Amino acid sequence: MAPTKRVLIYRIGSLGDTVVALPCFHLVARIFPQAGRRLLTNFPVEEKAPPAAAILENTGTVHGYFQYTIATRGALAVLKLWWRIARWRPQVLVYLAPTRGIAAARRDARFFRLCGIRRQFGIPLTEEMQQNLLLPEQGPSESRYDHYESEACRLARNLVQLGDARLGDPASWELHLTPQELAKAADALEPVVGRPLIAVSIGTKVTANDWGRENWRDLLTRLAEIYPTHALVITGAAIDREPSDFVIEGWRERASSGPAGEYKRGPVLNLCGQLTPRESTAVYRRAQVYLGHDSGPMHLAAAVQTPCVAIFSARQAAGIWFPLGPGFGIGHRVIYHPVDCRGCGLETCIVERKKCILSITVEEVLAEVRGVLG
Repeated sequence: MAPTKRVLIYRIGSLGDTVVALPCFHLVARIFPQAGRRLLTNFPVEEKAPPAAAILENTGTVHGYFQYTIATRGALAVLKLWWRIARWRPQVLVYLAPTRGIAAARRDARFFRLCGIRRQFGIPLTEEMQQNLLLPEQGPSESRYDHYESEACRLARNLVQLGDARLGDPASWELHLTPQELAKAADALEPVVGRPLIAVSIGTKVTANDWGRENWRDLLTRLAEIYPTHALVITGAAIDREPSDFVIEGWRERASSGPAGEYKRGPVLNLCGQLTPRESTAVYRRAQVYLGHDSGPMHLAAAVQTPCVAIFSARQAAGIWFPLGPGFGIGHRVIYHPVDCRGCGLETCIVERKKCILSITVEEVLAEVRGVLG
């Protein structure tokens, strides 16, 4: 058989969706090392949802991109997309798109065949491929609730025909941060050099996942008392800067010695809007712990083996978007309350008023942070 020259990878989503698929991207690069690899993906314009290129740049996993508008339905738009793909003449399709039902998967398979792609891997044409599998019960009976395999595991399972994605291997999550990105992070952290770091990101593009400013402020104020030698660094998009200033005010009050602005306790840095996602990742890898919501930055911190304390709503089933950790030998800590309306999938919760995530107390999160830091 002639060597494969061109591989099309289909994956849409934003920052976190790209990170959880990293092992699959690395698998494709291993299996087709000589092929040109392009990613068919959406290019989000929302500031909190950077495109896949913001993560995959310099990883060597893809060499270019085809832009895709989610929910493309118009005949002209579909025809233009078909022409761009068919003109490139890919020989292999690797399908990593989120599940949208078997009918949608069959429709996608037909479209890619019309593009001339006969070898297709990972298209979820069965219920098992569509679903995150229920895992065996773990822990004492009074604390058990349904726990599902992660999205990274489901994607890797669907590509088993290509090979093992090696989810437990840190190399499968490698971002290949450049010397320039590492240097940018080092420069940003210069004011706190020599201190152990607590990294935080309070941003989330889904309001149902937001734990609330007051909770974050209370938590960070308490942490400033408990860990006086630590420095706090908070990251995120530019739009997160103002709410981040609010939540770190308590830490600043504990740290400041008075009008001179010197510090008795650990200083705090608000880097929101100053770093790219990859540069922020270089900051996370220097931290002793990462604190945040169910979000892309949480997955980036997990990818560089930083223990995460993650505050989750119950809008998704438990486990699907939890940070991965056992394969790295580190212990992520997830706070998730399995309320009766869990799995709702809502982005905005009005009727139940976010009772899942807002029932999580500062004391619960504090206990998990102390479990990591001691």
